[in-house]
Amino acid sequence: MLYFLFEYLENQYQLAGASLFQYISFRSSLAFIFSLFISIKFGKRIILFLKNKQIGETVRDLGLDGQKEKNGTPTMGGLLIIFSTIFPVLLFSNFLNIYIQILLFTTIWLGLIGFLDDYIKIFKKNKKGLKGKFKIIGQVVLGLVVGLTIYLHPDVTLKNQNLSNQKSSEIVVENIEYKSTKTTVPFLKDNEFDYSFFSTINGEQNRSINIIVFIFFVILIVTSVSNGANLTDGIDGLAAGSSVIITITLGVFAWVSGNIIFSNYLDIMYIPRVGEVVIFISAFIGGLIGFLWYNTFPAQIFMGDTGSLTIGGIIAVLAIIVRKELLLPLICGVFFIETLSVIIQVGFFKYTKKTKGLGERIFLMSPLHHHYQKSGLHESKIVVRFWIIGILLAILSLITLKIR
Repeated sequence: MLYFLFEYLENQYQLAGASLFQYISFRSSLAFIFSLFISIKFGKRIILFLKNKQIGETVRDLGLDGQKEKNGTPTMGGLLIIFSTIFPVLLFSNFLNIYIQILLFTTIWLGLIGFLDDYIKIFKKNKKGLKGKFKIIGQVVLGLVVGLTIYLHPDVTLKNQNLSNQKSSEIVVENIEYKSTKTTVPFLKDNEFDYSFFSTINGEQNRSINIIVFIFFVILIVTSVSNGANLTDGIDGLAAGSSVIITITLGVFAWVSGNIIFSNYLDIMYIPRVGEVVIFISAFIGGLIGFLWYNTFPAQIFMGDTGSLTIGGIIAVLAIIVRKELLLPLICGVFFIETLSVIIQVGFFKYTKKTKGLGERIFLMSPLHHHYQKSGLHESKIVVRFWIIGILLAILSLITLKIR
């Protein structure tokens, strides 16, 4: 809203300072500060409100140290992240931008699904919450909407560029935007891959097959990352802190992909209008850090599925928007490891039960962070070490901008 107001003031009255709102760096800084202020300022009030309404987490007895003390801790704190993200985005971004609209829809849609899950757990006293199939259906619907929008919307395009004058570094952009399902393949010299590869028959592209294939991959990515974040949210500060690291990394990719100078220098895809996503990312990071203020050990509030499902979905959609979804196993390495540990544990248990008659386990408990808790490590040490791993993976991800 302020973006449009100051744009009007600049155009009509040449108001001093109004032009600052045309700069993504300025608006993203304001979005981060405003979001952080909202989440920290109102976080305490929300915690007190949730306590008064007895909206607390019922912790399952897993035999872990310090687990009983967590019982009754206010939950549904994901609402704090959602509100502190949406308000600054509406204030400081051009919310007519298609990418901002996709991200706002993602936030609200998964926030509602997560809220419904938490509501059933708390108020209906059903520990299982929303049935898994309904969560999956919600994620599939999101993937379908995001996939169709990216594939069909005329503003979701790529643009070619080249240097016409190496001495003056003058960049000439071909004034032709084109629709494409290309994405980035890390570490390869020819680092682009087009999903149309799967729909090319006898040298001709089948549009119907192409859209089905593309949407399938979008649904798979959204569902996987969203559930991965949900599994990671098991000890104080782990999911929120890891998400901050991941989102900052995606913010760098969004910045360079939406900037003609940097994208040309790094020889990566130039994606018109994607720079506006940086404002959303800044607000999201501010909300996550503000939530982390109250979520670090000992946590005063939990995000619940309202937060974890939403966080994972936003990260997945961000990666798809900036064409870096094939980097997600590296960028979201912590989520990936946590999910893989569950898959391995369950698979091995079922296999040994079928072959030996008695189920065996590889880990003391899954997801992986519980394995280390069972091993005797304090959860704060586990969280910080996972953050360090996340930072290393983030650096490796950023290195792919030049190494290929």
